[in-house]
Amino acid sequence: MDGHIVTDVATLEELYGQPGEASLIKVADHITPLYRKWINASRFCVLSTVGATGTDGSPRGDDGPVVTELDPKTLLLPDWRGNNRMDSLRNIVEDGRVSLMLFVPGSNNVVRINGTAVISLDPDLSARFDQNGKQPRSVTVISVAEVYSQCARAIMRAKLWSGEDESTGLPTVGELLTEQKNGFDGAEYDASWNARAAKTMW
Repeated sequence: MDGHIVTDVATLEELYGQPGEASLIKVADHITPLYRKWINASRFCVLSTVGATGTDGSPRGDDGPVVTELDPKTLLLPDWRGNNRMDSLRNIVEDGRVSLMLFVPGSNNVVRINGTAVISLDPDLSARFDQNGKQPRSVTVISVAEVYSQCARAIMRAKLWSGEDESTGLPTVGELLTEQKNGFDGAEYDASWNARAAKTMW
């Protein structure tokens, strides 16, 4: 395999050729009216970050828009309850570069956002996301450098929105945890998960 590794960009460009016009003109440096409409419809995204110990891709979801526009160059992403590993937040503190991939169920397109971010503890920002008295402990403030749509082929190939339930036979999280730590009570973890999540959603 070693003799077939690409080690320079020129080789890639020769292999793939030049991008088409649509691939080049789709990029905006701020949230435009039509990109705003798309972003406001997205309740789920993947947040990608990079830090001293490596990279991280974290799913983020909400019951409304997953990100909120502060202005055409700034987005707000509340940090709701999770597992407290803080992988993404640690990375942002160390290296502010971030990317978002926003999905809308049923759409074969996604919108991608690249930029930089900081973690804010501003109580006024947190208060914007109040859920019956509960607020995020921090808000990720994203400065938009690029926003653009992504080619639909990947989602079309994967038939992501086919409506089929393909989860039968997958290991549960409890089983995965037991695999990693002998003696961990994965069955109890799975049995109590739904009730625990319902109490700690926000």
